[in-house]
Amino acid sequence: MSMEIDLGRAKRARRAYTFDDIAVVPSRRTRNPEDVSTAWTIDAFSFEIPVLGAPMDSVVSPRTAIELGRLGGLGVLDLEGLWTRYDDPEPLLAEIATLPDGDATRRMQQLYSEPIKPELVRDRLAEVRDAGVPVAGALTPQRTQDLYETVVAAGVDLFVIRGTTVSAEHVSKVAEPLNLKKFIYDLDVPVIVGGAATYTAALHLMRTGAAGVLVGFGGGAASTTRATLGLHAPMATAVADVAGARRDYLDESGGRYVHVIADGGVGTSGDIVKALAMGADAVMLGVALARATDAPGRGFHWGPEAHHAKLPRGRRVAVDRVGPLEQILFGPAPVADGTANLIGALKKSMATTGYSDLKEFQRVEVVVAPYGR
Repeated sequence: MSMEIDLGRAKRARRAYTFDDIAVVPSRRTRNPEDVSTAWTIDAFSFEIPVLGAPMDSVVSPRTAIELGRLGGLGVLDLEGLWTRYDDPEPLLAEIATLPDGDATRRMQQLYSEPIKPELVRDRLAEVRDAGVPVAGALTPQRTQDLYETVVAAGVDLFVIRGTTVSAEHVSKVAEPLNLKKFIYDLDVPVIVGGAATYTAALHLMRTGAAGVLVGFGGGAASTTRATLGLHAPMATAVADVAGARRDYLDESGGRYVHVIADGGVGTSGDIVKALAMGADAVMLGVALARATDAPGRGFHWGPEAHHAKLPRGRRVAVDRVGPLEQILFGPAPVADGTANLIGALKKSMATTGYSDLKEFQRVEVVVAPYGR
């Protein structure tokens, strides 16, 4: 356990670290990048790259979900986004990209107040499935109860329950909370759930039967949760804590492995390397994929927090458009800042440290680096 620090007479805290605070250390052995595997498996599904496209309208549309699947990853469609509210959201996505900063939040609140149409949920998932790639959709805990039957009937391979923070035991006086354990047991597909940022919260989520746990909240490029709610999870520590819960749950359950997916604050190839080094099995990417010239955000990035009806805690942010999605993932990189050829950089880092696959790479030596980036 890390040492606690006195903040004052009435409060102690332990030191936590971000990805910027740590560095991966080369070992005595190196390999050729061509000999390195970035494949991973969750439940019955195998993927060539440890990348999930975040369920955000600026990142994943049915078309980009198909493209990401073709490239070996998994695109997760936001089933509460514009694609399930409007027959043709393309003009609205184009409008969002032209809004002045001062008008963006108010206009997005209006656009996202349109009701979700169950038939569009069905049609969007069918479009991805018809392309022959794995199908994944995401709902918030609040909407899962209402819409999951539609989702299951439409057919998904993996189901994601994603909120700012998701607990195994949500307490509410006004609404019947989602019984996560019963829900996952009744559902016939693997469920990825989160975010969580502590050992205890993650262990409780693992005990619900989740196939994967998303780690992190308040750390994404378009999130202002830290400023609005005072919530933030320094990601290096959060991933390591949740990986510790995975190890202990593996023993407790007699061998059930729950996948740890870093979600938020993973903006560059270096962040991906560090997330996997701290114990993640895969990463969920938002801004890193929103930089693609073929991303639906058209040079902008935002999450569902940006248009919350009562308390927005995110914003629409402009992002540099680097190149097509394939170039973002596999290069060649036209820039030297870690925003393109993400998988090439990961393979190079694994090769330089002498590891041939992701499971091995989780054991790489890491140091606290006093110089940040």
